[in-house]
Amino acid sequence: MGEFYSSCAKEFGITVVQNDKGEDVSTCLITRWKVCINYRRLNVVTRKDHFPLPFLDQVLERVFGHPFYCLLDGYSEYFQIEIDVEDQEKTTFTCPFGTYAYKRIPFGLCNAPATFQRCMLSIFSDMVERIMEVFIDDITIYGSTFDECLVNLEAVLNRCIEKDLVLNWEKCHFIVQQGIVLGHIISKQGIEIDKAKVELIVKLSSPKNVKGVRQFLGHAKFYRRFIKDFSKLARPLCELLVKDAKLIWDDRC
Repeated sequence: MGEFYSSCAKEFGITVVQNDKGEDVSTCLITRWKVCINYRRLNVVTRKDHFPLPFLDQVLERVFGHPFYCLLDGYSEYFQIEIDVEDQEKTTFTCPFGTYAYKRIPFGLCNAPATFQRCMLSIFSDMVERIMEVFIDDITIYGSTFDECLVNLEAVLNRCIEKDLVLNWEKCHFIVQQGIVLGHIISKQGIEIDKAKVELIVKLSSPKNVKGVRQFLGHAKFYRRFIKDFSKLARPLCELLVKDAKLIWDDRC
């Protein structure tokens, strides 16, 4: 029970709600560090926000090639955005200790990424593609000189203070010549793969069903820009996704 309330306090977005209407609400799974809630039923009836996320390749193309970088990470991501009071009850969930609802956006809501990206672009609209790039809560600041990077960093931090945007200092890196951005290593020299992520892909077991094939292809496509003739190499796997195709993991795969 103590761990649950500690988690609630850390996430700072939960308030008690009396569910006196007899409505069905989500069930909470309590883990050691996170509160996991299944919002699939809510997501089905939610009007979708189609605000686009940036294309990874385009972001990487804009950030690489600079001598200096500052990499910032938002703290608790979606929890920094308040939910309208009238809509808070829609996030209601039950657990062994009572009935709760979120005051701020929790993980699991289908529109959370689009909402957060819209907010970030609104905050940094005059800086994006000029001194920085932002992908949800990942902020990449760059400069052609040490001093320029410092000036750009100061501008971004002042904007964070102005808009009450909280950063996770433990995950921030200041004035570095290379760093990991969206799973890739970027520097003045160019874009490289993150070997740690490649090792994870190599260690994946052979897929046992269609879902497993899709997941494996998703991991592989992440680095397709570095793989010559990727479409040709991936064709045997794509054939396994055809309706009624037999899942035979042979040498071609």
